[in-house]
Amino acid sequence: MMIPFSETARINKLIQEGGQSGMTELQFFAKQISLWKCSPQRREQLDGELYYHGEHEILKRKRTIIGEGGLLQKVENLPNNRIVDNQYCKMVDQKANYLLGKPFTIECDNKPYIELLKDLFNNQFRRTFRRMGEDCLNGAMGWLFFHYDGQGQPAFRRLPPFEILPFWADDDHTQLDCALRLYVQEVWEGQTKKNIERVEIYKPDGIWRYIYNNGSLTPDVELGEHENYFWKMDATGKRTEEFNWLKIPLIPFKYNAGEIPLIRRVKTLQDGLNTILSDWENNMQEDARNTILVLTEYDGQDLGEFRRNLATYGAVKVRADGGVTTLEVTINAENYKAILDVFKTKLIENARGFDAKDDRLGNSPNQMNIQSMYSDIDLDANGMEVEFQASFEELLWFINQYFIQTGQGDFTKEKVTVTFNRDILINESESIDNCGKSIGILSRETIVAQHPWTTDVEEELKRIDEEEQASLEKAAEYQNAFNPVSGSGNKTDPTNRGGDE
Repeated sequence: MMIPFSETARINKLIQEGGQSGMTELQFFAKQISLWKCSPQRREQLDGELYYHGEHEILKRKRTIIGEGGLLQKVENLPNNRIVDNQYCKMVDQKANYLLGKPFTIECDNKPYIELLKDLFNNQFRRTFRRMGEDCLNGAMGWLFFHYDGQGQPAFRRLPPFEILPFWADDDHTQLDCALRLYVQEVWEGQTKKNIERVEIYKPDGIWRYIYNNGSLTPDVELGEHENYFWKMDATGKRTEEFNWLKIPLIPFKYNAGEIPLIRRVKTLQDGLNTILSDWENNMQEDARNTILVLTEYDGQDLGEFRRNLATYGAVKVRADGGVTTLEVTINAENYKAILDVFKTKLIENARGFDAKDDRLGNSPNQMNIQSMYSDIDLDANGMEVEFQASFEELLWFINQYFIQTGQGDFTKEKVTVTFNRDILINESESIDNCGKSIGILSRETIVAQHPWTTDVEEELKRIDEEEQASLEKAAEYQNAFNPVSGSGNKTDPTNRGGDE
C-alpha cells in the first residue's frame, strides 16, 4: 500500500483560481502563509499556548491616569502589580489527565495483533499522546506525524497546532489535501545568531522544504528541497528505493467538532481574575505615603520634595497654622473575595471542568454526588473521545501498513476498539460493595473489570484462576490425608472401628 515517489500529488486544484491569474504554486502557499500568520485562528492557538505557560495579558498592563484633555496617560509612581492566578493551566491539565492520564485499552479478537499494538503504544507513545492532548485543548487540534526513525522503527512525532496550516479536501475537515508547517529555527551565520522561518509542505509525493522570507518561499538548500516519506537502504546505508504513502502521514486529533479551543471559552474570565487580584494588591499598597494627601499651609513649594521627605522620614514640616489630612478609601476585602469566587466558579463552568474542593466531596460523598460533580467534564470528554477514536482509525491504517511491509501480518480487516480509561474519583467502599452484591448476577469478568483495584482485567482473571487451581490442589491433598488408599486399592473408612453393623 505505497506509491513510488515519481507520482505527484494533485495539488493543482488548490491553486486553480490562482493559476488563472498567473499565480504559481509557491506564490499561492506564500500568500496563504501571510494571511494565516495574523489570522484570528492562529492568534487563539498562540494565546492558548502562552496562557498555559503563564504568559497572560495582565503582565503587559500599565497604570494610567486621566491627563490633560481627558486622555489616559501612563504613570510610573503608582503600584502596578501583575498577578497571574493560572486557572486556565489547571483546567487544561485537569481535562487532559482526566481522559488521557491513564493508559487506554485496546480490544480486538486477534490476540497476536493486540500484542503487536501494545509494543508500539508503549510509555513513550503515551507520553507523546498526552502532550498532543494538551495541544488539542490549547489549539483546538493536535497533530501526530507518523514516520520511521533511524533504525527503521515506527515513530510518532507531535507537531504544535500553531505551526500547522491544513488544506482540507472536504467541508467536515476529515481528509487532507496537503498540510503546511511553519516553524522558527535559530541558526548561526558566522558569529551572528538569527532566526529563520522554515516551511515544510506535506503532500502525497513527500515533504517539500522552503525558507519563508519577506513574504516569499525559496527552496531550502541546506536541508534539501524534497524528501520522500520512507525508503530502503543497502548495507552501505545508501538509499536504493524511495516510497510515499497513499495518504499524508499527518493525523489530526480534534478537541471538538467545531475546532474551538478552550482558551476561547475562558480567556475573558481568566483575564478578569488576574485583574481583580492585581487591583486588590494595588489598593492595599496605596497607603498613607502614596495615596491622596490634603495639605494646609505647607512649608515648602515642591510637592515632589514633600513626597520624598514623607517616604524618607515618615514626617512632614508644615507651618504653625498648617496641617496634613488624607482622603481615605476603605478597601472591603469581602467584596474582592466574592468577585473572585464568582470568576473562579464561572471559569470552571465555562471550561467544563470540576472543582476538586466542591462541597459535595465532604463527609464521605456517595457515588451519585461524585458523578454530579463530574458531569460537565464527562460530557466534554465524550465529544473529545469520539474525535480521538476516529483519528485512531487513521493512525492504525499506517501502523497496519508497517506490519504488512515487515511481514508481521495483514491486520487491515481487524476491528479494533480503543477505550480511554478516565481518571475519575470514586467511592471505593461503595464500588467494592456493589461488586460483591453482583456475584451470581454478572459474569466474573464484568465484576473484575468494575472493581476499583483492578489495573489489568486479563491479568487479574489469570491470577484468580491460578489461585483457584492452587486451592483445589490443596483441598485434594487435605482429602487424601484423611482418606489413604490401601494396597488393594480400596479406601478405608476412618469411622469404621472394625465392628459389625
